[in-house]
Amino acid sequence: MEAIVLSGFSAVGKTTAANIIAERLGLKVVGGGDILREMAEDRGYHPQGEDWWDTEEGIRFAKERDTNPDFDKEADERLVRKIAKGDIVVTSYTTPWITDKGFKVWLKGTPECRAERMTTRDKTDLQECIRVINIRDKENIRLYKSLYNIDFGTDLRPFDLVIETDKKTPEEVAELIIKGAYMKAASR
Repeated sequence: MEAIVLSGFSAVGKTTAANIIAERLGLKVVGGGDILREMAEDRGYHPQGEDWWDTEEGIRFAKERDTNPDFDKEADERLVRKIAKGDIVVTSYTTPWITDKGFKVWLKGTPECRAERMTTRDKTDLQECIRVINIRDKENIRLYKSLYNIDFGTDLRPFDLVIETDKKTPEEVAELIIKGAYMKAASR
């Protein structure tokens, strides 16, 4: 099966949908965090446990990443290679624009609904989540424009499917993606 690649702003439901799709289709899920762990291991770090990013070693790795402008591009290239092999579900902000491989889906949601999702997921105050969403959105738009000249969130040309997630359950979103992927495969 062709890789399924999910993109969209933070807290739109990419990881949740990816996990449902992977379970239903027997595929592996890979995201940017997984690739960053690979890169950390390659550089001699020992990224163990979910809280590793908050350890002294994890913080040191994050600082190394921040000082290297090619770091994110290396992570994206690793994802592109995995996408080319297929049989995988990928969550990625940028790869839909930098590879022609995969069934690409943009998940779209309002900042308010995304903040509500984040509140439930992270057990955080709604106003704090709205503030974080606004910061992340602006940073992602700026970063991907500077790295790749991508108009993140407005240029949806690379996508085979765009799904509004605000009024859909994660299961409904996953089902639409699976149907879309099979329809694209059948049309070849």
